[in-house]
Amino acid sequence: ALGRGGSWYGLGLLVVGGVAGVIFWGGFNWALELTQKESFCISCHEMRDTPFAELKKTIHFKNPAGVTAICSDCHVPKQWIYKVIRKIKASREVYYHLTGYVDTPEKFKAHRLELAKRVWATMEGNDSRECRNCHSFKAMSAEYQKPSNYARHMKAEADGKTCIDCHKGIAHHLPKEYHDPDEG
Repeated sequence: ALGRGGSWYGLGLLVVGGVAGVIFWGGFNWALELTQKESFCISCHEMRDTPFAELKKTIHFKNPAGVTAICSDCHVPKQWIYKVIRKIKASREVYYHLTGYVDTPEKFKAHRLELAKRVWATMEGNDSRECRNCHSFKAMSAEYQKPSNYARHMKAEADGKTCIDCHKGIAHHLPKEYHDPDEG
């Protein structure tokens, strides 16, 4: 018994709520995409001067095929739910920036092993999901790899290994304190 005016009010409220929801959802996804751009990742000098400078000297940045990996290719999942979880966890990095935790090369170097272990644990836990967006055991070709590398990759697949088990330090320098347990 709202009467005729009440139904228009309800409809108007529904339309305004729907439009607001679309704007919020669009804005949220726009922010997710914006924070995945290389320019955002290297906007703080901590990332630009150390990890990004190291990446620029690797095969992942410059190679014969002209394919370049940017920060988010390796550090942010493509699947939406995992991406949102990663963005929430990234708030720790914003905290580090705001508090000066790694704001000098010396501080970054002092915390490098701790930071690397956190990334490695994530990659081990998700079977190097972000690596596998570009690399696949099934797609590897013996003709484009040295025979010893191809054999190692096929053994790694058979043993259930993941990319980061063997490729720590492939895009960034290994921490000085790191000791590979497989090297004795």
